[in-house]
Amino acid sequence: MDSLLEQIERGTLWQFPGGVHPPQQKSLSNQQPIARLPLPDKLVLPLKQHIGANGQLLVNVGDKVLKGQALTKPTANWSLPVHAPTSGEVIEIKPMPSAHPSALPELSIVMTPDGNDTWCELSPVSDLNKLDHKTLIDLLHNAGIAGMGGAGFPTYVKADSHQPIEFLVVNGVECEPYITADDLLMREHAQEIVQGIEVMQQLLKPQRVLIGIEDNKPEAIAAMKRASAHNTAILVRAIPTKYPSGGEKQLIRVLTSKEVPSTGIPADIGVLVQNVGTLFAISEAIYKGKPLIERVVSVTGNTIGKPQNVWALIGTEIKHLLDCQGFTPVLEQRVVMGGPMMGFTLPTVRIPVIKTTNCILAPDNQELAEPGDEKACIRCSACADACPQSLLPQQLQWFAKSKDYDKLEAYNLFDCIECGACSYVCPSEIPLVQYYRVAKAEIREQKLDQIKAERAKERFEARKERLEREQQERQNRHKRSTSRSAKPDAEKAKVADALARVKQKQGDKSAVQAAIERAKAKKAADGSLEPDNSEVALERALRKEQARLYKEQKTSEDAPLAENAKEDSGKKDAVTAAIARAKAKKAAQQGEQENGQPQPQASEPETKKSDDDPRKAAVAAAIARAKAKKAAQQGEQENEQPQPPASEPETKKSDDDPRKAAVAAAIARAKAKKAAQQGEQENEQPQQPASESETPTSDDDDPRKAAVAAAIARAKAKKAAKQAEQENEQPQTSTSESETQKPDDDDPRKAAVAAAIARAKAKKAAKQAEQENEQPQQEQSVQDAGSTDATPQTPEQKRQAAIKAAVAKAKAKKQAKEQEGNDPS
Repeated sequence: MDSLLEQIERGTLWQFPGGVHPPQQKSLSNQQPIARLPLPDKLVLPLKQHIGANGQLLVNVGDKVLKGQALTKPTANWSLPVHAPTSGEVIEIKPMPSAHPSALPELSIVMTPDGNDTWCELSPVSDLNKLDHKTLIDLLHNAGIAGMGGAGFPTYVKADSHQPIEFLVVNGVECEPYITADDLLMREHAQEIVQGIEVMQQLLKPQRVLIGIEDNKPEAIAAMKRASAHNTAILVRAIPTKYPSGGEKQLIRVLTSKEVPSTGIPADIGVLVQNVGTLFAISEAIYKGKPLIERVVSVTGNTIGKPQNVWALIGTEIKHLLDCQGFTPVLEQRVVMGGPMMGFTLPTVRIPVIKTTNCILAPDNQELAEPGDEKACIRCSACADACPQSLLPQQLQWFAKSKDYDKLEAYNLFDCIECGACSYVCPSEIPLVQYYRVAKAEIREQKLDQIKAERAKERFEARKERLEREQQERQNRHKRSTSRSAKPDAEKAKVADALARVKQKQGDKSAVQAAIERAKAKKAADGSLEPDNSEVALERALRKEQARLYKEQKTSEDAPLAENAKEDSGKKDAVTAAIARAKAKKAAQQGEQENGQPQPQASEPETKKSDDDPRKAAVAAAIARAKAKKAAQQGEQENEQPQPPASEPETKKSDDDPRKAAVAAAIARAKAKKAAQQGEQENEQPQQPASESETPTSDDDDPRKAAVAAAIARAKAKKAAKQAEQENEQPQTSTSESETQKPDDDDPRKAAVAAAIARAKAKKAAKQAEQENEQPQQEQSVQDAGSTDATPQTPEQKRQAAIKAAVAKAKAKKQAKEQEGNDPS
């Protein structure tokens, strides 16, 4: 059995189902050659003249354009540019009626020709073999070529097929009545059509090129055979005249016996179909560089005075074509764009010619009668018999009227090629094709809405997912931040615990240090430790120096006020000195009374109170007794004597042991010497007693008070020295005499104790006088007791202090010598 290719080469043809045989009426327009019309007054160029998206405007109102200049550029898939059909000026860019049964307005460029018909610069190709695949595709794309057989599919998309093409089918059938545009084009431009075929051969590499022409066009068949004789891959086939054999799927079935699957395209079975008008435009674009700006249009009908095919510029109004061909309208005249089977009646003749316009039919009433009223379907099945796609037009019409779109798709509504054969044979004059067209448009709109809804849903879900993801991310960030913050808190807690422990240790150390300081202070109070207060003394000296400078400045500013206050201050100082002298005298009298009585009866002065102040005398007596006891203990420690302190029981045993009396006298002399040394130290530092922790601050503020206090201290020291001399003179009497006169005088130790008590009382009285006169402002620590705050601030005060110290030293030496001379040993 022969293969398919062998059968095709042998000339075998196949039949398609259905089809009709309407009157041809081609002789009206195929007797004259193709005519060229004069330039119209204006051109209306819709931006969309094909299947696909609009191009982007490149011109504005008022721009001058040249013939062949691009007015738009492609911006999306299946988008083609529009070119200027002639030179002229762009006068408007606005919506204009479209080439559609509804004549809905579409954005269009309106231009007026200038009459010069000046071409823009063209770029023809001399050698096709020098161009690669992509360059050829770009040339076809930029030329704006679309399918000129009726569908308007972009040619560059078909030419760039990614599927292998076995057969390239050239459609020259032109089966619809009245249309002869392709017939005349093949007769006059067969050579250019073959050139276009060769371009497609280079792009698609098909095994065979099959040219199908109906057998009612013998001249066109002959012309194509002559033009393609040199190319053995091109086969010209004359097929039987039958409508709609010019349909894409029907022609493929007739020439190759292949059937395009439902909802499929010819490329799915390795076949690609091109119209002869499209191939002519490809040849013009490649070999002459001309874009698609004109095409052949059949202007025919009984109302046309000169029916023939014309070269019509794209954008020319239908009225211009009719006027040029002698159109004579009749009553209820109709003008149809396309043929009587697939064309549509125009609502106005101001519709422009577009790239898919192949015929303008203006029949009279007898030639193409007005359809009558629609009648009920009689179920004759004539429509089903005539359908070339083997569909069920009756059922499709029912579903279309009831808008059952699911049933329409189930019955393959979109396989309908809208050939009109069913309507042509319907005895009830039902416009079946119109039902199908409306149903297709509604289904497309519904699908478009569904696609929009799905996209909106996808966007909503994507947005919802994005918001949830962002919320989750925020929660995760919050959790991470919380965990990170929790860790530092734990670490901070650990650090705080460590610091607390350190501080506790430091507190313990501070407590220990405080205890050590208290111990040192206690030792310093006992006189066993002399703290180093040199730094503190230096700081205090600096503060005092600053205070002195500030006081001098203040004194210079307040000199007038100081003169007025000087008299009052002197009076106050005199009163204070008198009071101090009276107190010292009273203390001395109390000391004399206590020295004249034995130690065991020391409590008697408490009952014998002074006439001046009984309470102060009692306090002074108690202090004197305590100081005497302390002085006795210190004396024993310094002399390193193992004997117990001189107590009352020891004094009772002195009558039996004269040697103890001598020892006691030696102790008394040592104590007297010690008291003299203490008095000397007190005289050297009259402003700061070593045994007290109070440091007077009033001396620094008032030099006159310091002078008064120094005078009082000198008087008290002199008084104490006299009392010591008197006490030392009393034991010089013979022991026997004292023993015979008084029982208490028999023991020299009592005399020594009494002398020590007297000295302590005198010292106490002097201290009290100093405290009362100086009125200290604050208490100082034991460490401050050895500071040099009491140092005189002026040279005069320093000189007086030096004199006082010298006098005190001399008196102490004299007293010591007297005590040595009175030593009974």
